[in-house]
Amino acid sequence: ASSQVTELVLDNCRSSNGEIEGLNDSFKELQFLSMANVELTSLAKLPTLSKLRKLELSDNVISGGLEVLAERCPNLTYLNLSGNKIKDLGTVEALQNLKNLKSLDLFNCEITNLEDYRDSIFELLQQITYLDGFDQEDNEAPDSEDDDDEGDEDDDDDENEAGPPGEYEEEDDEDDGASDLGEGEEEEEVGLSYLMKEEIQDEEDDDDYVEGGDEEEEAEGVRGEKRKREPEDEGEEEED
Repeated sequence: ASSQVTELVLDNCRSSNGEIEGLNDSFKELQFLSMANVELTSLAKLPTLSKLRKLELSDNVISGGLEVLAERCPNLTYLNLSGNKIKDLGTVEALQNLKNLKSLDLFNCEITNLEDYRDSIFELLQQITYLDGFDQEDNEAPDSEDDDDEGDEDDDDDENEAGPPGEYEEEDDEDDGASDLGEGEEEEEVGLSYLMKEEIQDEEDDDDYVEGGDEEEEAEGVRGEKRKREPEDEGEEEED
């Protein structure tokens, strides 16, 4: 059965004498192995895992002996050694032989306190693209290509959804822009008083409508009667 396992997570298990019981060379197909927080002091007992791509070793007490990785897991592309006891560049130099290594994590290791730590590691390990999740230009490593693509699509959808009702938003933005220009407090005061006026006018309009609505209708009625009468009067005058 072990010969068909491709992923194995042993986080928080207890290791003894630098090895986890049962983890051996029989895991021929293993591509992902996680041994976080297992009190691992050394990699000396690590089995040969020629297909292993990703190795998680965070929060252990590994301080050296990293040359074992290139011997036994030559195809590693991702290695997480965060939270271990790695202190100097000499220790990390042993990873030069991991020719396929693309991503290395060393955060929470003492080595990260060295001056020019990032530049030094990128110079030492020419093959890696990402150190502690970021490349040399500080671009973040994608979790995986699929996730990354989906994430972009989601962002676009959000923008589109917010688009149509954005007419109001755009107006707000313009107002903000005007005050952001900071051409003095006057502009803001004018803005406030202008708003106040608008509110007052609205209230007045409402009052007129409520109170004067009937009066206006009556007035229109009267005018209508007058209009109707006038032709008659004219007609009478003509007859006379």
